[in-house]
Amino acid sequence: MKKIIVIGGGYGGLRAVERLAGIDGLHITLVDRHPYHYLQTEAYGYIAGRFDLHDVAIDLKNWCFGFKNGVEFIHDEVTLVDFENRTVHLSDKKLSYDYVIMAIGAETNFFSFIKGLREYSHGVKKLQRAFDFRSSFEKLLYTKVEHPLDEAKGELNIAVGGAGLSGVEIAAEMADVIKKHTKSIGESTRDIRIHLIDAAATILPGMSDYIVTRTQERLEELGIIIRTNAFIESVDKTTIRFKDGQSLEYFFMIFTGGIKVPSFALSKEVEKNGLNQFLVDAFMRIPGETNVFAVGDCVEIRDAKGNILPPTAQTAERSAEYVANAIKEELQHRELKPFHASIDGVFVALGGEYAVGEMFNIIKVKGYSAYLLKKLITYTYYLGLKLRLNTGFKKRTKPFED
Repeated sequence: MKKIIVIGGGYGGLRAVERLAGIDGLHITLVDRHPYHYLQTEAYGYIAGRFDLHDVAIDLKNWCFGFKNGVEFIHDEVTLVDFENRTVHLSDKKLSYDYVIMAIGAETNFFSFIKGLREYSHGVKKLQRAFDFRSSFEKLLYTKVEHPLDEAKGELNIAVGGAGLSGVEIAAEMADVIKKHTKSIGESTRDIRIHLIDAAATILPGMSDYIVTRTQERLEELGIIIRTNAFIESVDKTTIRFKDGQSLEYFFMIFTGGIKVPSFALSKEVEKNGLNQFLVDAFMRIPGETNVFAVGDCVEIRDAKGNILPPTAQTAERSAEYVANAIKEELQHRELKPFHASIDGVFVALGGEYAVGEMFNIIKVKGYSAYLLKKLITYTYYLGLKLRLNTGFKKRTKPFED
């Protein structure tokens, strides 16, 4: 029986477990310091109040119980991966392994050169941060409902730092909620202004002209104020100051402007980039460690042209699928083929039932049809999680029902 340990219950970790669970002769252990899988791609809807907590969190213990073969979940912190002794150290015990897959993800990079950024802004990489931001957004709406005639407050600004995929989707969803509910919440919600801020020359840097142009049109239609080439110098409790001397008073701020991989204890130094991402070989292995793989956001992944791919759920899942298959091939003593990373398509949720999408660099869609396609992709993933979750819950609770 081969022992495989998967560290991290994000998109990559779960996909690796799914693919490995169907292989005979394996015992799989999933380890995460959180007891849930966080659907971070749905953070925009959760923050704006369109989704509830059960839409973005999946219990990992029940999910693991949903497999026919042995999949174990351990809710604990990994303190060390010991390559020499092939062990993973937890807070109070050690686990031996034949293979380990590091799917530890990434966290928001609150740049240290921007004074006050960490203290006064929210990220969305963690469920707790998303919850805090949702509470702040609802508090703002409540303020306008409770005090609609309070002219002293005037405009209340929401600042979204970072105009990448997450920042754009969150800004659009909040703007759509405000716009749609003006009748019921009150005209005073028109005083809420959303500012989308990025140091780059354009929103969604690195994406196609079609995606960028159609997204900008939608954001402007929603009344979002786009600030590009805007370099934030400092943030305090009430004000964002820019390097050009301008400033913006704000009610609350979210920051999605970058990622970094959290510190992780290994028994030896390994090569990483400036974001603390692992630099792996062509087979997604830590160089020099034939039985240690890394997938998802914690890895610098490049396409065939050498371009670094953005850290998306799609890339995480693709890399995890490759690694699961690579382990299967090794167990059958077959030669491994290098991992070829690519992105088949991108969909951007832009508030309500509207999206923009592009597939295979050929198919381009916008509006309701793009929303339906994005929803189908998301629902298929969510349904798969839920079905396994329900199976696992029934298996765990059945002894208590008899």
